[in-house]
Amino acid sequence: MPRYVFLTGGNGFIGSHILAELLNNDFYVSCAVRTQAKGDKILEDFAAQKSQIDISVIPDIISPDAYNAALKRHPFEAVFHTASQFSSNAEGDKYQLYLKPAIEGTLNLLRTVKDHAPSVRRVIWTGSCASVIDYGDLVSVDHPRVYDEKDWNPITLEDVKQGSPSQAYIASKKFAEQGAWAFMEQEKPHFELVTLCPPATFGPLRHSISRIEDLNESNDRLWKYCFDSTEDAPMPYIPVHTYVDVRDLAKVQVQSMIVPEAANQRFIVCARQFSYQDICDILRSHFPELRKRTPLGRPSISSLPQGAYSVDNTKVREILGIEFRSLEETVLDTARYMLHVEQDENRTV
Repeated sequence: MPRYVFLTGGNGFIGSHILAELLNNDFYVSCAVRTQAKGDKILEDFAAQKSQIDISVIPDIISPDAYNAALKRHPFEAVFHTASQFSSNAEGDKYQLYLKPAIEGTLNLLRTVKDHAPSVRRVIWTGSCASVIDYGDLVSVDHPRVYDEKDWNPITLEDVKQGSPSQAYIASKKFAEQGAWAFMEQEKPHFELVTLCPPATFGPLRHSISRIEDLNESNDRLWKYCFDSTEDAPMPYIPVHTYVDVRDLAKVQVQSMIVPEAANQRFIVCARQFSYQDICDILRSHFPELRKRTPLGRPSISSLPQGAYSVDNTKVREILGIEFRSLEETVLDTARYMLHVEQDENRTV
C-alpha cells in the first residue's frame, strides 16, 4: 500500500533534497508549489520517479483555506513544511513581507492538518538557526556561547520595526516557530510536531539550474566570496558560524518522521563551526585552477573572531542517529557542482 507524505517547497534547494530522500525511501509525495511551472519543473527534475509525485498548486499560502483541497487528496502520514520567503532586497512593510507569510502560512497549514487530515501522525517544520542565535552576542572571549535547543533569539517585534530586512527575516523564523509550538499547546491536535533549525546550508543542488545566479542564498555566498573573488581579497566574514550539508539535513527530515523519540522535539541541525578560511583552504588545496580566484588569507588559521559562538549538536546526533559529513566533503562536492554549472553556462554564452 502506498505511503503518502505532503511536502511544501519541494522545488527549492532544501525541499528538493527532502523530496529525493523521501522518494528513495519509497514514499509517494504530494508537492505543494505556488505555480504550475514550478510543479512541472519538479516533475522534470525527478522524471525517473515522477509516478511517485503529484503536484498541488497553492498560490497564496496566507489564505485560510489554502491547503484544504491538497491535504484531502491522500491519507498522508506526515507533512513536511519547508516553504519560505526571503529577499534581502525587498522593500515595503517588513511585517507583511516577512512575518505574515511565515507565521500565517505555518498556522494555516497546521490548522488544515488538524481539521482535514486525520491520518497525519507528525508535522516536520523547517525553520532556521536564526530563531536560536542572538546576533547581538556573537563573540565572548571569556565565555563563548554554545547554543542548544533551549535557546531563542531575543529579537522583538519592536526590533523589526526599527531594523533591517535581515532582522525581519530572523524574526519571521522565530515567531513562526513559536507560533507553531503555541498552536500545539492550545489546540492539542492529533498529530505531533518536530521543528528543525539549520544554519548555513551548503551542498550540491538536487534541482536543476542553468545559471550561477540561481544558486540558493548560502551557496551563493560561497560562490561570491570563495570562487569569484581574488587571491588577495580580505577573508570574508558573516555572523553565521555553523553549517550543515543539505543532504544531511534531508536525512534528518526523514528521521524526524520515523523515529518515535523525535515527537514534539526541537532540533538544531548543525554539523560544526566553520570559517571561510577553512573553506578557502580546502578549495585552494584541491582546485589549483581556483587559486587566483580564492582568497589566500592566513592558511590553517580560523578567520572567525576569538570567542565566536558555536552550537551543541548532541541532541540531533543521539536521538536521530545522524553522523554529519565533514566540511571537506561538503565543500568539494559543492565546488564540483558549481564549477560544472559555470562550465555549462560559459558554453552557452
